[in-house]
Amino acid sequence: MIVSNKRKYLKSFMLGMAMLLSIGLLLVACSKTNDPADSAGTQPASSVQPGSSEQLAPTEVKRGAITASIYDRGNIPAEEGTTVKNRWTEWLNKNGPTDVKFISVPRNESEKQLNVLLASGGAPDLMFEYSAGFKNQLYSQKQLMPLDEIIDKYSTEYKKLLEQYPALKKLGMKDDGKLYGLGYVTNLDTNVVLYVRGDWLKKLNLEVPKTTEEMYNVIKAFTEQDPDDNGKKDTFGMQLSSVGGQIIGSMFGYSEFGLNEGNYIHQWDRAAASNAFKKRLYDDGLVDKDFLTDNNGEKAQQDFVNGKLGFFGANGGANALGYKVFESFKKNNPDGEIIAIPLPKSQFGQFSPAINPPLFITTVVNATAKDPEAIIKYVDFLTKESTGKTLKYGIEGTHFNVGANGCPAPIQPISTKEVSWTADYRMLSSPMSEGECAKYISQLDMSKPIDKEFAEIAKAADEAYLSLERPIFYDIDQNSLPPLPQDLLLNNSNGSKAILDIWSKAVVGGASYPIDKALSDVKSAWEKAGGLKVDEFYQKWYADNKDTVVHTRDWYTPGK
Repeated sequence: MIVSNKRKYLKSFMLGMAMLLSIGLLLVACSKTNDPADSAGTQPASSVQPGSSEQLAPTEVKRGAITASIYDRGNIPAEEGTTVKNRWTEWLNKNGPTDVKFISVPRNESEKQLNVLLASGGAPDLMFEYSAGFKNQLYSQKQLMPLDEIIDKYSTEYKKLLEQYPALKKLGMKDDGKLYGLGYVTNLDTNVVLYVRGDWLKKLNLEVPKTTEEMYNVIKAFTEQDPDDNGKKDTFGMQLSSVGGQIIGSMFGYSEFGLNEGNYIHQWDRAAASNAFKKRLYDDGLVDKDFLTDNNGEKAQQDFVNGKLGFFGANGGANALGYKVFESFKKNNPDGEIIAIPLPKSQFGQFSPAINPPLFITTVVNATAKDPEAIIKYVDFLTKESTGKTLKYGIEGTHFNVGANGCPAPIQPISTKEVSWTADYRMLSSPMSEGECAKYISQLDMSKPIDKEFAEIAKAADEAYLSLERPIFYDIDQNSLPPLPQDLLLNNSNGSKAILDIWSKAVVGGASYPIDKALSDVKSAWEKAGGLKVDEFYQKWYADNKDTVVHTRDWYTPGK
């Protein structure tokens, strides 16, 4: 009897345990569905519907979660959301392999914001940043993660890209021989363009200037000879603010350091020549006297759009940014004609303004990132050709159709509203496989007069600037430059700021502050700031590494 009761008790106990175990397994299975992408309210990362036969098995490994910076340019339509929550952040999380929380940084203050985030411990795992100097600074401060091992272990797509384009790996390496920078490969393309009012040239019977002296004369005529024919002296020949000032520096082949007889040295003579040209324009009343307060060039752009400026340095002048400026210009000046011209020749030769290099390092990884595998999987996803095309053109049939030229043709206006602002989400996209379709001109509708006219500007800009006969104004790929040692960073920063201030004072200083005096002052300020040690560092670095440096002349013969 006792044995029988024991058996009944044992049987009941075992049955109860089995039920508890079944309930426990059910709860575990319910908890294994994928997490939402990020706290900004994006869609769940999996595109598979709950209950589907394709739903992930309970044993599927949980997705990684990372953070990534994204530039805020203020260019996203309000109805599309914000930089951290919009249709494309949701698409990236839904279709990508990793849950990504986006951290917004203002484009014009990205370095400052990222520094604040790094100091507070809240910096993103993936930092997307164009500034080579800032990335060098982070490397010097040991705030970047070396990537060789994790790429070798976890990557397929980006590893393949590095094997196909060894120069990309060379650009991303630092002086310890390790890889820190990630980037993309594309076609050589125009960026900054010198726009000129072609109709004003015709009205005043002037030729396109071939030299800097001829350019001065045209600028003077644009200012003084009433080219808009309104009986008022209300036009300026050119802007000195923002890209306009950069254009003048480019004409004289000026960058702070450059090659001279095989040495990488300060280019004091070119600095003096370019600032002398600016001073001459300012002293003669041919430019806006308040150019120093126009920090981002918005006033100059408005003057150009309103038909009050003869020469205009346009950022992205042959691409989407330039098209928007051109479109606004044509609305206000329907009979106005814009042409793109080569930069005039100076005593130092003939150069081109900033162009988009075929190789560019855009991305670094925070040294404190906790999930390198998830980071590399996301990098691979962004590197995929299909990802880049979707972020660039949108969804076929919704945002674009395949045009007669075989390239994606945007469907307007929906494409402009929903896709035109996505460039910063594809800073690891390499559009080499697109060929000519990768160029902005391929997206224009040649049946529209405004698109056809802009296409001619873009073609002229390509012809003017994408030639080794008129090379870009600096000699070494900025991503190939070494990081300054920590003790020289302050010297360089203080010295460079002092130099900039002195040149600005000289340009607006009239007869009381001649260029020769300013040149003497900038050399003295540089020396006082400890700049000679910076000079020595760069000279030695170049002498030791010139055979492995990526020079800008290499851009014109990719793959060799």
